[in-house]
Amino acid sequence: MSDQASPDSDLLRAAYAAFNARDIDAALRTMAPDVEWPKAFKGGFARGHEEVRAYWTEQWSEIDPHVEPTAFHPEAGGRVLVRVHQVVRDLAGSVVADAHVGHRFTIAYGLIRSMDVCPLPSPDAGA
Repeated sequence: MSDQASPDSDLLRAAYAAFNARDIDAALRTMAPDVEWPKAFKGGFARGHEEVRAYWTEQWSEIDPHVEPTAFHPEAGGRVLVRVHQVVRDLAGSVVADAHVGHRFTIAYGLIRSMDVCPLPSPDAGA
């Protein structure tokens, strides 16, 4: 685990901050033009800036997600696994989900190329 600043973790922190502020343009500046982004709320993937913009616009009209990175785990091949505390509220403000999840990013040339949602290993795994 690494919580130290690095170009990749700085990029990802900026992306999360922009997402949480609902600043789509700032978030898209952290991504490659042909980024592949999971449509975790609907299924499938958004490809490219305009599809990501459309997906987030739709998502935010139905739910209010907040994702806070809590740890960065550099991996091989330009990948970073981020432990995220995710709180999703309905538009009335009621919590509908509160969990820690994994986001695995692939980063190349200083931009996010793709992101996948993945489970985090359980501390009890194998016990």
